[in-house]
Amino acid sequence: MKNDKKIIDPKKELLLKVVGSIIKEKRLSKNKGILLLSYEYDIANSSIALLEKGVRDVQFCTLWKLANAFGMNFSEFIKEVESRLPKDFKLIED
Repeated sequence: MKNDKKIIDPKKELLLKVVGSIIKEKRLSKNKGILLLSYEYDIANSSIALLEKGVRDVQFCTLWKLANAFGMNFSEFIKEVESRLPKDFKLIED
């Protein structure tokens, strides 16, 4: 039997989990369900659910829309992501 589970880089996994947790926290703080958020900002509800779980790599434009939906500039969202990652976090090593 073949193992279908993809092996993911632990650093990428951490980044996706952090982004997902922020998306979920911000959505809940706005008292919005996934369906309402997806309808209002034209983002597939399945995408939002997978992003929140940290299992989907977010597209740039989708992240920008979500930041704006939460009343944030894109740069503010990224700063929040950076603040939750280890100090010298890098996806690739020099």
